[in-house]
Amino acid sequence: MSLTPKELTCLLNVLSEDATQTSSFEQLAAAFHHYFNKPDHYKIGSTLVLLLQQHDLLPSPTQRLTAIYLLYEMYKTEPLAANPFAPVFAHLLINSPGDEKTATALPPISNSERVFLSQVITSTARELLKKNPRQIVTMDVGNAPPADLTGLQLALAERQSELPHLSKAGLPCVIADPDPDSSQASFEFDLSLANQVTENLITGQRPPAQSDFRPEFVRLAPPLHVCEDELAWLNPTDVEHTVAWDSSMCVSNTSSIEVKKLMAKAFKGPLTLQQQQQVLSELETDPKLVYHIGLTPTKLPDLVENNPLVAIEVLLKLMQSNQITEYFSVLVNMEMSLHSMEVVNRLTTAVDLPTEFVHLYISNCISTCENIKDKYMQNRLVRLVCVFLQSLIRNKIINVQDLFIEVQAFCIEFSRIREAAGLFRLLKTLDSGEQGPTGAK
Repeated sequence: MSLTPKELTCLLNVLSEDATQTSSFEQLAAAFHHYFNKPDHYKIGSTLVLLLQQHDLLPSPTQRLTAIYLLYEMYKTEPLAANPFAPVFAHLLINSPGDEKTATALPPISNSERVFLSQVITSTARELLKKNPRQIVTMDVGNAPPADLTGLQLALAERQSELPHLSKAGLPCVIADPDPDSSQASFEFDLSLANQVTENLITGQRPPAQSDFRPEFVRLAPPLHVCEDELAWLNPTDVEHTVAWDSSMCVSNTSSIEVKKLMAKAFKGPLTLQQQQQVLSELETDPKLVYHIGLTPTKLPDLVENNPLVAIEVLLKLMQSNQITEYFSVLVNMEMSLHSMEVVNRLTTAVDLPTEFVHLYISNCISTCENIKDKYMQNRLVRLVCVFLQSLIRNKIINVQDLFIEVQAFCIEFSRIREAAGLFRLLKTLDSGEQGPTGAK
């Protein structure tokens, strides 16, 4: 997984101060893809993160901005949450420049860089990619609105909760200089020395960048299996054969029939990306088709859990239906999950949902967290609910005063969880009127 000296030289050429001040982002990306193929992207991305953490190895803001952009460029064809370096974007956009620094912290970025990164990850920065990093760093952005990272935060919280505790209990062997400015005050930046240090950290058989300190996981040797006779291989004799019949034969290939088939699959399991796009395209072409695809309120929970994006578009098309109240009722009372929260969150930002529906769903989420017995699942759901509530409050979907007592009690009960403590601080900030919800953390 380590880089060869030749690969590191190519990467440093792309990140050189001259290249990042004169070449556009499109030209830098083309040069990067010329040197590296997709199988190399993860190890290149890990190297870029290490360089970003070492403030004295990438001293120029244009170099750091280029490194951040390349982390996105390598995985731009995949969903943002599937990018293994998506936590870097969330950290840079959510944390303010005044946050406490640690030995492994990423450098804070300016407002212009923050706006650029927001537009890049939301695929709205096509014109900005024609500029070079120096123009972005010096760009005047004024009061540009922040990007909505709710979906990314929910996905990252879900992924973080699934990691084993041992994998989250390590320290890197390479620690950044906590005060690089003082060490550089009496010495000029030496490019050749910086490249030599970088090569020593990253290249070789077992480079320091790939080492870390982790607690030892003691595995007891399993006892030997004691048996009198040798285990016998069992061959099944009761085999039932079924006829494989192609049910699509002799069926008219109309769009409505095809969508019905895909929806029948959508109730039972996840559709492929191509199948999802086909369903959404047909519904966009003929909105009335939503009434003929076999969806009923009782089938909505299965659709939400297996294909939340399809469920969102279908519910938006059904907003004028006389059955929409029944669908809302089912959505409120279904089992709480990441997908159900994603559906509700997207609906609240797209249309004006009834206030009582949103309040009932929030109460249901809180009640589910309080009653669940499994501590692991409880902590996981509490994190998701806290991120979901912060999104509703920051986007002014709900009036926090209507649920202040209930949400405050929820935060106090689970104050041991970081996200619950952050939500509690947000409530106190709003209650005291010191600042708006966008300034709370």
